Formats: sequence, C-alpha cells, structure tokens
Amino acid sequence: MPHHPPTDDGSWRHRLEPPSFPPEPDRYHLYLAFFCPFAHRVLLTRELKGLQHFLPMSIMKPYPKEGGGWRFAATDDEYPGSTIDHLFHSKFLHEVYHRSDPKYEGKYSVPMLWDKKTNQIVNNESEDIMRMLNTAFNHYLPPNKTAQRELNFYPSHLQHQIDEINSWMMPNLNYGVYKAGFATTQASYEEHCRIVFSTLDRLESHLSDNPNNMYILGQDITEIDLKLYTTLIRFDTIYQQHFKLMIGSIRHNYPRLHRWLKHLYWKVPGVKETTEFKHIKENYSKCQAGINPRAITPLGPDPDIESWTEEDERWRSERQG
Repeated sequence: MPHHPPTDDGSWRHRLEPPSFPPEPDRYHLYLAFFCPFAHRVLLTRELKGLQHFLPMSIMKPYPKEGGGWRFAATDDEYPGSTIDHLFHSKFLHEVYHRSDPKYEGKYSVPMLWDKKTNQIVNNESEDIMRMLNTAFNHYLPPNKTAQRELNFYPSHLQHQIDEINSWMMPNLNYGVYKAGFATTQASYEEHCRIVFSTLDRLESHLSDNPNNMYILGQDITEIDLKLYTTLIRFDTIYQQHFKLMIGSIRHNYPRLHRWLKHLYWKVPGVKETTEFKHIKENYSKCQAGINPRAITPLGPDPDIESWTEEDERWRSERQG
C-alpha cells in the first residue's frame, strides 16, 4: 500500500473509498477532543450514526498544551473523559502525526482519522470526515440500526441550502468567534465581534421566518445543526467572556436559537453525551495565555445549559405531530 503524504497546506484530505482506504469495520481509528468544536462535529456524527463499534477513538486532554503540544492522559482515569493513545501509547499527538510522516512540520490537530492497516493518516479535516462518516459505513450497520442507516446529514435535496448557509456561517460565526477573540487591535476586534452577532441575528431571523422548523432546515437534522451546535454550546459557557463577545448571550438574546440548542442537548440522544463542559472551559481558559495569562477558569454560567421546560415540550410536540 503506498504512503499518502499531506497536501501542500499540511493537511490530509484522502477519502474513505477504494482502492486506498475502503470502509471496513475496525480498520480506522479517530483521534478527537471534547474541547474542540471541530472535533466535536465528528464526535457527534460518529455518535448519531451509531458507529461506535466500527470506529474506536482516543481523546486528548484539554490541557496543558505547552511543552510538547496536545497530549494524552497517562491513564484513562487521569482526567475524566480523556484517554490514553489506544493505538501507540503516545504521550503527545505530534508523535502520532510523525508515525505517518516523520518530516511533517505542520499543525497537530484533531479530528484526525487514522488507518490501522496501512499505518497512516487518512484525513484531518472535520467537514471531510463528517461527510465520509455520514454514509461510508451504512452497509455495515446491523438490521436494528435502520434509523442510523437512513440518517443523512447532507441529503441531496438540501445540499444547495446547506452549502449556501455554510458559505456565510462558517467564516462569520464558526471561525468568526476566533477572529474576534484573537484580534490584536480594537478595530479588528470590533469588526469581527459585530460580524459574529449579525450572523446570530441572521440565524435567529431564519428560525423566526420558519416557525415550524424543529431543526435549522426543517424537521430533519443536517450537518448545519451539528456545526452550529458545537459553536453555540460553547458560546455562553466560554466564548462570551473569553473572546469578549459581550453584546449578548444565546440564552438571553436569541430565544429561537436558545430553544433549538436546548432541544438538541436534551432531546437528541447522543448530543448531551458528547458535550463535556469541563473539557471546554478548561481548555480555553488554561491554554490561551495571550487571552487569559493566569489560566483561571471562570465560574458560570449557572447552569451550563438551561433545563427543558413544559413549554419547550409543547413546542416540540407540535412539530412532531
């Protein structure tokens, strides 16, 4: 089997398809982290598609990062939710990357999909991995997993709408929170902060214009919901204060997005189980010294996400009926 190096930009963008990487049960391994919104997308896809038995995973510790980069727990009990490197017992993520390419000098990031058969990286781009997992293992799902087999986060009849929303949501919100948070001038910060909130306004208006929608694009969950969830579940919890996004909060200023967020967390099996607030808050607060030099993790908000109410349940029942 030939070795497949990264592309010129330092990423691996290979597909789960013959002849090099055909989908096979227990051939591949995922490297993920609960703290990272981009890894969280893949984690959600794996969970909701019922691929746990086909795709084992190793989970990074949320901190520290200095002194070698992202690292694995020394034992599965060291930091709850984090694991050892189940394949190689590596200490650091960069050691796994160098197994695939000893000369690699790019970013050592998650998510990352590893091929155990050929001992190399297949892909480390979150959208690629999401879309591959969406269909690649459908053939192997057992008869009692019909719902997971039929679940399609990128259905053909919605692809145009998904791509259109991705074109502005991704740069202005998913990446936009980072553009505001890591801005080095007042002008740049204010520009990107306003873009973040104008994008939230646009999404809130979309739900207002489509009041019967349970999800962003109707009654079926799509990749837009997964991508938006992994940003908004972090918004009030850490982005608002850490990235100085203080114009408003999801729970107090965006009622439709807030209910949509609560619905995913409380009522879609697998979403709550992949959401680890401790990992999220400690990663951002303890690994970004330029923003938070004393690495103090803030208390609040309390609760991390608000409860599901009787009124919320009536809203849900009306849309299910």
